[in-house]
Amino acid sequence: MSEAENNMAAARPAHRSRERPQTPSLLKDVLYLLLKIAAIIAVVLLVFTFMFGLHRGADASMAPAVKDGDLVLFYRLDKTYAVGDALLLEFEGQKQVRRVVATAGDTVEITEDGLMINGALQQEPEIYQTTQRYAGGVSFPLTVGESQVFVLGDARENVTDSRVYGAVNVKDTLGKIITILRRRSI
Repeated sequence: MSEAENNMAAARPAHRSRERPQTPSLLKDVLYLLLKIAAIIAVVLLVFTFMFGLHRGADASMAPAVKDGDLVLFYRLDKTYAVGDALLLEFEGQKQVRRVVATAGDTVEITEDGLMINGALQQEPEIYQTTQRYAGGVSFPLTVGESQVFVLGDARENVTDSRVYGAVNVKDTLGKIITILRRRSI
């Protein structure tokens, strides 16, 4: 051997390690994927348990806005309602979608002419039926109390709403409707 070859041989390490590039195993990848999926499912469940909710409209009391079979997405954390907002509430074990027609301090009257709020006859272009009193319902005129709303169904005939059970406490509502999904056409 020449001197140059001896120097090169001395410069080389005595043994070469047979290291392979680190590649994750298939099992590790699958477990990591399952962990990600479980985390996403947990987040979705938490969000839909505490922030949002889904309800299937089961009657025609809010037609044409909410029809039988539509899915209603509601926001549980916002309970500040304005006139015209739709909300979800529970009455006698049944969930109902209703529209706010009067808020705290408003005086509601139902006459032969229709719905009157604070002495003014209400023009409701999306309501196709007349608003009438119910024989066994609440007494009018009714002043809506603090932290209460007066709600009616959009289909005004034969609907159980505030004409029957009076003004609703805001804290007893389930949430504000934020969107309606037409499930029948999916």
